[in-house]
Amino acid sequence: MTSTSELGVVTTKVPARLDRLPWSRFHWRIVIGLGTVWILDGLEVTIVGAVAARMTEPGSGIDLTSADIGTAAAIYVAGACLGALLFGRLTDRFGRKKLFMVTLGIYVLATVATAFARDPWYLYLARFVTGMGIGGEYAAINSAIDELIPARNRGQVDLAINGSYWVGSAIGSLVAVLLLNESLLAADLGWRLAFGLGGVLGLAIMLVRRHVPESPRWLFIHGHEDEAERIVDRIEAEVREETGRELPEPGEAVTVRQRKVIPFREIAGVALRRYPRRALLGLALFVGQAFLYNAIVFDLGTLLSGFFDIGSGTIPYFLALFAIANFLGPLLLGRLFDTVGRKPMITATYFGSAVVATVLAVLLMTGSLTTLWFFLLVSLTFFVASAGASSAYLTVSEVFPMETRALSISLFFAIGTAVGGITGPLLFGHLIHTGNADLVAIGFLVGAAAMALGGLAEVFFGVRAEQQSLENIARPLTAEEVEADWRGEPAPQDERDRRRPAEVQQAAHERDRRIADRTARRRERQRAGLRRYRPGTGQGNRMYSPGMAGTAGAASRTSAMAEQRLDDEIEQITHALQESGPTSRDELKKAVGGHSWGPRRFRRALRESKRESRVKDVGHDTYAPADGHGGSGSAPGAPRRR
Repeated sequence: MTSTSELGVVTTKVPARLDRLPWSRFHWRIVIGLGTVWILDGLEVTIVGAVAARMTEPGSGIDLTSADIGTAAAIYVAGACLGALLFGRLTDRFGRKKLFMVTLGIYVLATVATAFARDPWYLYLARFVTGMGIGGEYAAINSAIDELIPARNRGQVDLAINGSYWVGSAIGSLVAVLLLNESLLAADLGWRLAFGLGGVLGLAIMLVRRHVPESPRWLFIHGHEDEAERIVDRIEAEVREETGRELPEPGEAVTVRQRKVIPFREIAGVALRRYPRRALLGLALFVGQAFLYNAIVFDLGTLLSGFFDIGSGTIPYFLALFAIANFLGPLLLGRLFDTVGRKPMITATYFGSAVVATVLAVLLMTGSLTTLWFFLLVSLTFFVASAGASSAYLTVSEVFPMETRALSISLFFAIGTAVGGITGPLLFGHLIHTGNADLVAIGFLVGAAAMALGGLAEVFFGVRAEQQSLENIARPLTAEEVEADWRGEPAPQDERDRRRPAEVQQAAHERDRRIADRTARRRERQRAGLRRYRPGTGQGNRMYSPGMAGTAGAASRTSAMAEQRLDDEIEQITHALQESGPTSRDELKKAVGGHSWGPRRFRRALRESKRESRVKDVGHDTYAPADGHGGSGSAPGAPRRR
């Protein structure tokens, strides 16, 4: 790995400091300032769907057919693909904040320009540029959000933010009801105002974004470690003032070789050589969700009007209900991606949506679908698929090194969307134009097959990324540990471990022994009875050494860090009870700060403590040190009180 732009070597705990933060007002600002881009995208796509039927009617001020609507949708997606590639690369080069301001500005200008369309060619051009802005947003925003949100909340927050697309969709649908009302607005005016609404919302979001900081993770790799530390200092000070508590000690530091510029060939080549299975996974997930979503959502309005005789003024009501079902999917299921796990949930949502879409297609072929049943089945399909589609962005953002994060999102979005997102609207637009329900049903079957392939890819190539630090899932390319592996030299972490005092090494050995015993007992339970058939990632015959954390491959490092965190939490519970004696569950959780550990983590640590006879339940939801573990001392290797 060589470059003319190398700076120096820096060791920092910025990632660990960000990941251990409890949820705060700062994180809500990130959600509002950055996550609202999906509201814009939902507004854009739904407005087209809602006003599509009106734009094909005489007197609309623009001469379009249903096939033209499908073409405009495909051109919008093509612009999003190109924008993602262009701005994704620039995001990794110049930073997250610069680009998410630039791309939002492009979107605002282009969507307002769409309102003045009078000819198909002008509409196509305006939609292409609007798509470029939205595509660039995908790369800049997803990478920034994942680098600022704590690891324990990342899955749930990411899915909810991606799901907010449907909030914009619902807003667009309901507003379209008024804008398409010819008793209020002329037929050639209402749909134009609908596009202008997106520009107004974009300007409001731009004002909020001014207060969102640059990603500290991006800063320290690109030679701005002092600024990264200052930003994290400010965030920590704000969180301390808000919570009134000291923050827990951060975890492991990461050592990187700073570089201003990392060549595109090096980024793409290293990522693909090191993570070919993850590359196939990202491609399959994006193709599946892009085909199904872009095909149906862009053309749902014309599908309802052409096959079920729904008037253009009524279609927005259906689209609003459809949007609500889509938003509820990631909102209600998102937490399970952090607790049950990424792999079982992504698999279930992709396969589940494929099954429902297949049922819908079969019933459509038999001609037995009423308007109500068609709409209910479509809504159920996308209630399940919505969480899976959101997880595609989450997966690609998590499983590739930090230097390639924005580019990886843009690359897989562009390829997947080019394959599925452009062909989907074109195919469905022309199938709907034929007026043949059997052909439309075949389109649904193709969409179901695409989602099923995504589910299969997750089964074979899925990554256990829940509640893991981004640096543990995929080590930065610039990390000294990676370069040491390539040179066959000892990693810096190994050298630091050898220099540690004897008592610290002894504590680490005790911790490793506890983890090994705990893992062995867990495997025995998993092999017993019906538990061996439960969904999720199994351990197989692999044994991960906790001592390998930070120096081994991605899989072993991820597993080891997870086991170390669980051990740390069990030790905190045990130590707190040794000091205080019998304590209620709520007070114990408060004493150890369990509310900030992440969903169900305190419950799991308490359950493991009971299994290991470290604590005992004395009734009335109260816990005490187990026999033989009393007193004020701590177990070997117990961490400092936090």
